[in-house]
Amino acid sequence: MEPSKSTFSKKNYYVLVTGVVLIALGYILMIGGKSNDPNVFNPEIFNFQRITLAPMVCLLGFVTIIVAIMWRPKAENKQLSK
Repeated sequence: MEPSKSTFSKKNYYVLVTGVVLIALGYILMIGGKSNDPNVFNPEIFNFQRITLAPMVCLLGFVTIIVAIMWRPKAENKQLSK
């Protein structure tokens, strides 16, 4: 019986892990901006890092994961050269 070949290559897994790390980094960038007093509004929750940068990093991570799933390495066709 022939052993089954994995759908993902080593490169796919590296790209997948990179995407997961980017998503985690995006969520880490969203942390903070809380107020010590619940009756006082802290405008730090609306800064560039939390409103613009963090969602873009998360989106880049999701796109990277999609690329990791869809990307297939080129197969070497040694039989065609015979």
